[in-house]
Amino acid sequence: MQFGIFSVSDVTTDPTTGRTPTEGERIKAMVQIALKAEEVGLDVFATGEHHNPPFVASSPTTMLGYIAAQTEKIILSTSTTLITTNDPVKIAEDYAMLQHLAGGRVDLMMGRGNTGPVYPWFGQDIRQGIPLALENYNLLHRLWREDVVNWEGKFRTPLQGFTSTPRPLDDVPPFVWHGSIRSPEIAEQAAYYGDGFFHNNIFWPATHTKKLISLYRRRFEHYGHGKADQAIVGLGGQVFMRKNSQDAVKEFRPYFDNAPVYGGGPSLEEFTRETPLTVGSPQEVIDRTLGFRESFGDYQRQLFLMDHAGLPLKTVLEQLDLLGEEVVPVLRREFAAKKPAHVPDAPTHDSLLATKGSATTDTEVQ
Repeated sequence: MQFGIFSVSDVTTDPTTGRTPTEGERIKAMVQIALKAEEVGLDVFATGEHHNPPFVASSPTTMLGYIAAQTEKIILSTSTTLITTNDPVKIAEDYAMLQHLAGGRVDLMMGRGNTGPVYPWFGQDIRQGIPLALENYNLLHRLWREDVVNWEGKFRTPLQGFTSTPRPLDDVPPFVWHGSIRSPEIAEQAAYYGDGFFHNNIFWPATHTKKLISLYRRRFEHYGHGKADQAIVGLGGQVFMRKNSQDAVKEFRPYFDNAPVYGGGPSLEEFTRETPLTVGSPQEVIDRTLGFRESFGDYQRQLFLMDHAGLPLKTVLEQLDLLGEEVVPVLRREFAAKKPAHVPDAPTHDSLLATKGSATTDTEVQ
């Protein structure tokens, strides 16, 4: 079981002070948060990709490459790589380069994004979002696995005798998660390729999330990748902690009430009741997260959103201390004790390389 954090990179005014960080301050804060995540023993740091204010994470590979140079163990990922508005050729090259620089500590999550105006900025039509996601990923999948690609599709110019460079590290492409909160077509796509499926799980009730994950599991088995409970599932979640729950609620309320993503809607109490948002003590976060397994089955990756809504860097770093010292060790132990032996761990570069080596050996023996 992997535990980590993901950032949406919002630049939001702190409602308790009225101060808005500069873009440069926010970018540097994200780097500090990633370094802190490794320091406290987390497995993954992931950044979103956005091309519009108030977000600053427009170039994930640049940021992750910079972080890779300052870290040793943590897996560097994305919480969205825009498969619809990025050229799959550029994705293939950029993430293979990052994979080499990070020594294999790289995977990525494909997503369509949630901001409509981005599509025309990159010459695309939002009404073609699903077809774009399917066609572009099919090409990306081939570019990482075939040395020479001849290809023709609907949304970009054809390729003739094209080789993406650099080739993936050790000839093992980065593992891909397909992220979606509402589209069964994306769950189907993840299942078809035997990739991971990540449900952000931050705005929706468990009944909705369960439907998509269950669909992905059934179709994963249908395509012959393993049993349904062996499918590779990731979940998001939002938390804010203090030693006692009353202090957590009091401190977080103004941030919740003014956050651009959910301010002005349901109350904090309603939101925590109906969605996975947990505001309380470390034990409450532990109990809520363990409950995800009861709803969705055994899964491989849990990412928490912790640096949003204008929270100051000092507060976020304190949250990471609590997460690393009091929450994750308990979650690791509890999830490990309950996981059946046949359910796989989250893929890593090393595990994928070992699988590839084993398959090669089996072929040679035959």
